[in-house]
Amino acid sequence: MTRAGAQVQQGGEQPKAPSLARATSGMAVATLVSRITGFGWKLLLVAIVGVNVVQDSFTVANTLPNIIFELLLGGVLASVVVPLLVRSQDDPDGGREYVNRLLTIGITGLAVGTVIAVIAAPVFTWLYVDGSTGRASPELTTAFAYLLLPEILFYGLFALLSAILQARQVFGPTAWAPVINNVVVVLTLLLYLVVPGEITVNPVDMSQPKLLVLGIGVTMGIVAQAAVLLPALRRIGFRFSWTWGFDARLKEFAGLAAWVMGYVAVSQVGMVVTQRVLTAGDEGGVTIYSNAWLLFQLPYGVIGVALLTAILPRMSKHAARGDTQSVIDDLATGSRLSTVMLVPISAVLTIAGTAIGVALFAFGESDVEQGARLGTALAFSAFGLLPYALVMLQLRVFYAMKDARTPTLIMIGMTVVKIPLLYMCGAVLSPQNVVIGVMLVNSLSYVIGAVAGQMWLWVRLGHLRNKKIVSVITKTVAASAVGMAAAWLAGELIAPDGFDSILIAWVTLIVQGGLALAVAFGGLAVLRVPELRPATARITRLVRRG
Repeated sequence: MTRAGAQVQQGGEQPKAPSLARATSGMAVATLVSRITGFGWKLLLVAIVGVNVVQDSFTVANTLPNIIFELLLGGVLASVVVPLLVRSQDDPDGGREYVNRLLTIGITGLAVGTVIAVIAAPVFTWLYVDGSTGRASPELTTAFAYLLLPEILFYGLFALLSAILQARQVFGPTAWAPVINNVVVVLTLLLYLVVPGEITVNPVDMSQPKLLVLGIGVTMGIVAQAAVLLPALRRIGFRFSWTWGFDARLKEFAGLAAWVMGYVAVSQVGMVVTQRVLTAGDEGGVTIYSNAWLLFQLPYGVIGVALLTAILPRMSKHAARGDTQSVIDDLATGSRLSTVMLVPISAVLTIAGTAIGVALFAFGESDVEQGARLGTALAFSAFGLLPYALVMLQLRVFYAMKDARTPTLIMIGMTVVKIPLLYMCGAVLSPQNVVIGVMLVNSLSYVIGAVAGQMWLWVRLGHLRNKKIVSVITKTVAASAVGMAAAWLAGELIAPDGFDSILIAWVTLIVQGGLALAVAFGGLAVLRVPELRPATARITRLVRRG
């Protein structure tokens, strides 16, 4: 049987690879819907529960499955598995046996890790919550953790199945699956509203209906997110079978995985310090940080993630062929497009941050003051949006070249800088401003990481067309600065004394955001930045598809 015939028999017909533009725009639409619905249930949760000890306890517990999953396998799956799966497609069987061995090892490791994590829930609570302040309840956090930590297994399944689809150039189901998760969580919160009783902190009772509904319902969202990929796998002809034994290439996988897990472990040291500094600050700090970080990631999630997901298989093929010039082209293209699309959004977040916070969060059990704190934290950190996107892009370049060591070393440097500054925030700033300082430190660490990563890639690959990238960044920052100035003047006319109502905040947000973007993109057009055309074409496609 020919190799092509084997591939059709084993793995189904190989789908035609979509263009980078089509793949990116399609995923961006799905990601936009996903982020909006995800943000929607976070807003609904704040409106229902408020910004208080219960909210902080749930927020900490809800981050634990993500943290532990990343420590177990998440970073590996997101970084090195797709390139390895792409390479395995050159096998006589189209890579089926190799994929099944990876799945067998991954599922087994995730299942064992999930059981251990659930048993160790009190230990994780002790690690992440400073129980001396009363800002988050260790007992309630542990109760939520028992219900939420089983998500680890299903996060892992989702990541494994997504990697298989992405290696086959199938992106849609992976991009839309989180929407199903968000719908399940919204339904859970609506059920939470009608269930009688309250969640008490002293004492904590695991049998309370609201606690059970919230914990189990959120976990079921992740279960649904993983399950929805199964039909897509069947459509490409993939069938899983437990495959034990040793493949020599798994040694390569293990070596890469060890360094990636080191990267994640170092990053989680910074996360532990972040959580402890926040729980030692003012009440609601954890919740404000979580939602501000969610807003910070929203533009990157819509634009950057879609670009990276589409570009990674192509970059991996270029790296596998030793085509260094094409890898550099992918890096340069991703960097310039990210700049043109994200820097103007950073300007909007900076100038309209407070309006965003009040407009979105000052309702229900929250208030204008809490919304303003969140918006201020977002504004102070917005400068880090492009560096964050560049760091994520650079990581994919290293991993496509099967270099997992360098990103770990860069993360060590970022964390060494970050931790003392986090503790300084806790020691120097007032409790209500700690969260603002923490967000600013996060962004600063990504600036350091982006510079270090670019220098390292320059040493590794040679000429990276840095002058062209810097030119695009300079012009985009200049145009965005003019947009910020115009938006600031508009804000002074609308609300010179701040926001005393949600309506004023919304009016200010719409005017400032629209004006800043219009002036910024208009300035890019005047400066004739060539990347503006593909960026605006991509936005136009999103609007038409939406």
